Amino acid sequence: MTSLHLLTLSLAGLVAANWNVSVAGTQCACAQIGSSYPDKLLFPTSANYTVEATSYWDIRDNLHPSCIFLPTSAKEVATAVKILTHCDAHFAVRGGGHMNFPGSNNIDNGVLIALSGMDQFTVHKETIDVGPGMTWYDVYSALDPYGRIAIGGRLKTIGVPGLTLIGGVHYFINKYGFAMDNVVRYEVVLGNGTQVVASATSHPDLFWALKGGANNFGIVTKFTLKTFAIPKISTTIQSYNESGICDYITALCDLVKLDEPNPIAAGGVFTINYNATTKVSTALLIGVQEGVSRPPSQFANFTAIPGQTKIHNVTTGKQFASGLITPNQMFRVMFSHHTVQPLPDTLYSIYQAWKRAVDEISDVQGLYPTFIMNLSPAGAARVAKTNGIGNVWGLDEQPMILWQFSTGWDLASDDIRVQTWSRRLAESLHAINKKKGISSEFVYMGDAGEWQDPFAGFPEANVQRMKAVRAAYDPLGTFSRLNWGGFKLGF
Repeated sequence: MTSLHLLTLSLAGLVAANWNVSVAGTQCACAQIGSSYPDKLLFPTSANYTVEATSYWDIRDNLHPSCIFLPTSAKEVATAVKILTHCDAHFAVRGGGHMNFPGSNNIDNGVLIALSGMDQFTVHKETIDVGPGMTWYDVYSALDPYGRIAIGGRLKTIGVPGLTLIGGVHYFINKYGFAMDNVVRYEVVLGNGTQVVASATSHPDLFWALKGGANNFGIVTKFTLKTFAIPKISTTIQSYNESGICDYITALCDLVKLDEPNPIAAGGVFTINYNATTKVSTALLIGVQEGVSRPPSQFANFTAIPGQTKIHNVTTGKQFASGLITPNQMFRVMFSHHTVQPLPDTLYSIYQAWKRAVDEISDVQGLYPTFIMNLSPAGAARVAKTNGIGNVWGLDEQPMILWQFSTGWDLASDDIRVQTWSRRLAESLHAINKKKGISSEFVYMGDAGEWQDPFAGFPEANVQRMKAVRAAYDPLGTFSRLNWGGFKLGF
């Protein structure tokens, strides 16, 4: 049993044993926050309560907090956290609301801190200060007049804080690293309500831990991000039917293995959708490259494959992101994910096994299955190895494929069935790859299922170092004992 499972069980026991205390704590916190900020607190009878309580990508996140706090400043967040700790009240924190499992960023009966009102930004010469209420499209829009981009989310509606704190996959990680590697400063509210700055020179241990350590240490109220002069990007959207999928997988393996001395920043979104009713598979490439080469040269192997659709364009980061929408409240959604070496035959076998398995649940209403392959090139890990700071992942400079099953469906009555199916399938395929010695235990939080323990795949020394940071900055356990959302460090 993993440390995450043990922690979950111990916390569940804590709730069962102290349910009256938990209710009393929530009542205490709602009353005190409401007394301090009456115009920024919503109750179930408030006009905007339902809008805020359902402002999530995954319908499964629609829970029922006892009250919702809408701060607009770091001081207000600090006051609320101090109250929550004093009242011993359970709470959740929501940035963009894109993490997709129940309780990751919402809560039943506790307090929800919704950061959507903290959307201020300031553009500097080579950085941008952004609030945790911003989406990545907001960031790209703010930088667009200056011809610059930041390394962040690939889809329009993804929020800044969640993606950045768990790592952050962008198109250009091969050259610039992950989103976390491009944060130069965090402003953080700790569990006792203290506000601190974490940077390379101020609280450097906390600075390091926030680079991939998720929400285990505090609430970030401002991120200062590096920006890069990339006024134009070259994009390609290509789709293929079943006959092209083998070559498509080979091309993406070739792309992730590119490791040039002076790399061109390029990456993409690689997905295969399968319709269990029509038995039709469609592979999709959304490719992005810095510069104005048209079609983008790094995707030549894809362009050579006979396809159904091929659209090339030169545009800006803002304009391209504007069309990549993942609307909230469309599905119930679950992820399962593992990591493997970039071997085309292996990935094609995973795809074929997944497709056969989808047929087993084809009667699930609203079934929307997607096989996703995210690329982790050697260059992405090299940035952290050479910047003097590092991150908590501790990845080797080896190309890897982060393969993922994303499954959407309609009905709550199918939750357990879909979850069990997805988990068993992913675990069985990972076990095969592990036996062959071609897998990694690394699990990216952004692609993981709620049943997975990403920290188990980090270097043990890094996990112990994170625990030491947590003990130093959150000795009362506010962000492990009271805030359960997301992936938590064990004890």
